[in-house]
Amino acid sequence: MKYGLSIFPTDYSIQPAQLAREAEARGFESLWFPEHSHIPAARRSPWPGGPELPKMYYDVMEPFTALAAAAAVTTTLKLATGICLVVQRDPIQLAKNVATLDRVSNGRLLFGVGAGWNAEEMGNHGTDFKQRIGIMRERVLAMKEIWTKSKAEFHGKHVDFDPIMTWPKPVQKPHPPIHVGGGFPKGARRAVEYGDGWMPIFGRDEILARLPELRAMLADAGRDPASFEVSIFGMGPLPVEVAKAREAGVARCVLGLPPEPAEKVLPILDRYAELARSVG
Repeated sequence: MKYGLSIFPTDYSIQPAQLAREAEARGFESLWFPEHSHIPAARRSPWPGGPELPKMYYDVMEPFTALAAAAAVTTTLKLATGICLVVQRDPIQLAKNVATLDRVSNGRLLFGVGAGWNAEEMGNHGTDFKQRIGIMRERVLAMKEIWTKSKAEFHGKHVDFDPIMTWPKPVQKPHPPIHVGGGFPKGARRAVEYGDGWMPIFGRDEILARLPELRAMLADAGRDPASFEVSIFGMGPLPVEVAKAREAGVARCVLGLPPEPAEKVLPILDRYAELARSVG
């Protein structure tokens, strides 16, 4: 099983480049940054994680810029969005952002996507919350066309453009792996339809018990379960839980870090590295 790290990088946390160097030195496979462009002051949407939205959601850095800084000081660490809010981004420009980061990192990008939960944030970007699932699907499919075609076009309900030419194309072929966030069964179904992996959150939906159903979905769709990765986010440093995930065939355990300075984060990295060594 591979081990990744996730953090909300902020101006008061350990900085992306330093964290990336320290993560790579300890043998971690990937580093995942989330996304929120802003939080509306008049937000009404409930946060799925609890009654009060943590401050880091207001303060998080833009992920592609932060990941580029991480890419510049590493050679093997995979750089990942966890998640990119594609429903708040123009798909043509986002396709270029993704391809550029994959180029400058020499093919190390993992593209995690999600539809999001904050209706007011989306509304400020002109996105209808009720349409977000269909919008995400079409934008991902349109980006696949852009990444793989010299002249790409797409004609859907939410995304519509005639043939365009845009470079660079990604290093990874046919494109960087797409990991789709969300719960079971809806998020898993979206991942099976147009993703290369599923990114559920630990503690929700009895993920390990659902894996046989996920594999059945993949088989029904004519897909090889062995080429589809499940990455569980938010697992704590409990060897028993991590070992269960490994035994169940989970591809990646992504361990969360607090948005704290280096002196607080580095000891946590050491504990996580020991956990990875002990479980294998």
